[in-house]
Amino acid sequence: MLPLTTLETPTPARRLPAWLKRDLPRGNENFFTEGLLRELRLETVCENARCPNRPECYSRRTATFMILGDICTRACGFCAVPSGKPVGPPDEEEPFRVAEAVARMGLRYAVVTSVNRDDQPDGGAHIFARTIEEIRRRVPGCKVEVLIPDFRGDWNALNTVLATKPDVLNHNTETVPRLYRQVRKGALYERSLELLRRSKEAHPDIPTKTGLMLGLGENKEEVLATLQDLAAQGTDILTLGQYLQPTKEHLPIVRYVHPDEFAEFKILGEAMGFKHVEAGPLVRSSYHAFEQTESAVR
Repeated sequence: MLPLTTLETPTPARRLPAWLKRDLPRGNENFFTEGLLRELRLETVCENARCPNRPECYSRRTATFMILGDICTRACGFCAVPSGKPVGPPDEEEPFRVAEAVARMGLRYAVVTSVNRDDQPDGGAHIFARTIEEIRRRVPGCKVEVLIPDFRGDWNALNTVLATKPDVLNHNTETVPRLYRQVRKGALYERSLELLRRSKEAHPDIPTKTGLMLGLGENKEEVLATLQDLAAQGTDILTLGQYLQPTKEHLPIVRYVHPDEFAEFKILGEAMGFKHVEAGPLVRSSYHAFEQTESAVR
């Protein structure tokens, strides 16, 4: 058991280090992406979760589409997506609009995620499946990565998504098990491990992927133990990035993790058997996702 002092609330980190400061990209591509998303009434996790990489990604005409609405049925301590009770069922026309956006943005690799929809019998899994199918129908040859919720352990819902053969099945673990109650309300660490394991067992040909945020109060030993657990599920791709507090109402940043520490975790993770580890302060689960997958399947 960890000493009591490690479980006390640490003093939040305050000053943003130099390695997290970025220059905004120039050009009009940002406006193209933002305008298209508004026109098609689509949400992105880039905007709703206040991702620091949004200007760069939008300027490259790419985004992570967030389906199933903009209200999440959970209230995780790290996430800026609004939580509450969604009004009405999922939009059955949404998959067509996502596919239209993929076509007009010229994407060859699309990333689709969602809010949690615990109010729905299948957690919205059928909308994920239809979105994959519509993207492939509209843009033949486009690869699709899905970043899915845990569907509250409904493995039939998971199988609905897997049956469409996404090119990558991603489910973020987010943090170490000790911090789950604070960070991932409504989620279970063991459930996330089981989801990754079931995915790999059912479809060993589909790469599995997961990610952690660092800086929430975890220690190195806990991170390494979590990586060992994830590697044991056969997970192919791992992302590690710095947690950034989206608003003052969210969990504080306990510390800023130095880039050298991320570099060390990359080496250690690859030694554990991950096919690709993307680690760095500004790394996010879908940031440069195509390059991550290409590296893992070589």
